Amino acid sequence: MKRFLISVCGCCVLASPLYAALKPGADAPDFTTQATLAGKPFTFSLAEALKSGPVVLYFYPAAFTHGCTIEAHDFAEATDKFKALGATVIGVSHDDIDTLNKFSVSECRSKFAVASDKDARISKAYDAQMMFTSYSSRTSYVIAPTGKILYEYTALDPDKHVDNTMAAVNKWREAHKSGS
Repeated sequence: MKRFLISVCGCCVLASPLYAALKPGADAPDFTTQATLAGKPFTFSLAEALKSGPVVLYFYPAAFTHGCTIEAHDFAEATDKFKALGATVIGVSHDDIDTLNKFSVSECRSKFAVASDKDARISKAYDAQMMFTSYSSRTSYVIAPTGKILYEYTALDPDKHVDNTMAAVNKWREAHKSGS
């Protein structure tokens, strides 16, 4: 029985994300990577995107998996609202760009970009990587145009990521209405 409990606990630890995600107020690590929108590859630069407003950066484990598909559909449905608030949405996973070209059309519904983090450099910089794997945890950030983290949320369940990041962007927008 002891051995069974140790095995179960060990599996939970191995499958759990690393919960040391960057906290609000921290500097968001800058990055440039290959991305795709509507199946068309391009180079995404966080610094360039921040010039237009806040960025909703979300990490997800793998394209075409159940939870990641749900989350992509949810972000696709909310993208116009994010845009109306001046925010850019980008998803990041370890998938290669060919896989993401397909995912960006079918699951992201050509509404927002997804980026490849094949070497896990970005997810490591954001402390958004599952332990002992090359997969990202399901972690969402809202980054202010100043490059500071405004909001962070980590949960394997995809259900609250859009609502929570939308609330954070709304809060930022309310605080910056006069500066618009």
